[in-house]
Amino acid sequence: MRIGELSRRTGVSVPTIKFYVREGLLPAGELTSPNQASYGEAHVQRLRLIRALLDVGGLSVAGVREVIVAVDDSERPVHRVLGAATVRMVPRYEREPDDGVREARKRVAELIAARGWRTHADNPAAEALAMALATVEEVGHGDFFEVLDVYADAAERVARADLDYVAHHVAREEVVESAVVGTVLGDAIFSAMRRLAHVDASDRVFGGRTT
Repeated sequence: MRIGELSRRTGVSVPTIKFYVREGLLPAGELTSPNQASYGEAHVQRLRLIRALLDVGGLSVAGVREVIVAVDDSERPVHRVLGAATVRMVPRYEREPDDGVREARKRVAELIAARGWRTHADNPAAEALAMALATVEEVGHGDFFEVLDVYADAAERVARADLDYVAHHVAREEVVESAVVGTVLGDAIFSAMRRLAHVDASDRVFGGRTT
């Protein structure tokens, strides 16, 4: 198909498609003449992945590029590629460590050890968790630590569901893409469902109260 048809099928403008090609997010089409290129179904799928990561996942163009690099890496084992892709999607923090952050890091390391998770405390996700916990403590809700195991139970179930889903895909690229999409879009889905559940729980717990 020509670039115009690719644009119509995906809803992505021609200039944007060309931008993605220049930025290395989308492979160039196959040249059929000096000024014409042909695109296939792989381009359609890749554009949909890019838009999902940008629009729903909230990643930057640079972040999407890093994820695409991991998805397209055919040399590393799937587990390592999944790790490389998902780590790139974790927020980074510039905050200087203080006593609160160091205590939160210690709690996260203890949580990882207690749960027997096959990861390590210097994983960016562990640092993101520590920063969140330190902030919770700072705003006067240190008792929130009491629900960490409940959160961990839920996280394990969701993570297993994610990977059980992608395990049904046979092709390596499909496995990786599905895991990446599941991580980014799954976060959005789970966050929205959690808010819906909060509304329900709030009504059940506080609905009849006046104070």
